[in-house]
Amino acid sequence: MNEAPDVEAIDSGYARRVGARLRAIRKQKRLSLQEVESSSGQEFKASVLGAYERGERAISVPRLQRLAASYNVPVDQLLPRDGVPERAPDVIDLDAPAPEPDDGPLALVIELRRIEELEEPERSLLRRYLEMIQVQRGDFNGRVLTVRRDDLRAIACLLGAEPDHARRRLAELGLRVSA
Repeated sequence: MNEAPDVEAIDSGYARRVGARLRAIRKQKRLSLQEVESSSGQEFKASVLGAYERGERAISVPRLQRLAASYNVPVDQLLPRDGVPERAPDVIDLDAPAPEPDDGPLALVIELRRIEELEEPERSLLRRYLEMIQVQRGDFNGRVLTVRRDDLRAIACLLGAEPDHARRRLAELGLRVSA
């Protein structure tokens, strides 16, 4: 006779997977539990957020939405992927020097916080495109983003620049991190 799966065990496992995602995003943002508590106006107490991250406590959907807004990431990025084994996220080493423009598959590093200083339409176009890259890579450190050569071609089109001049245009806009 087959027994139904233990719902508590399934929920506990899922809560741990959600917690792992919450911790990974927070660490990519380089935030401590106390900093999240402070920046959220004490809405997310460090002890409660820690319990969420350890899977000891389940987070409600409305709170998950507010936490995603606090982290400035899409809410679905805080949830584990079904059928996809969890692994440590790729975290950019912000202290490492930026790669040289023609060195390997990576093209350059963009300073994400500077995008808000741009004029329209560049601000909206670049923000949407770079947010899409962040979602695809699960990279939400919020400070810099490494842009690959293929991405650079698309950015050149968005900026109305020739692909060969995209690096220079990004530097003129103050977005390019110098090595």
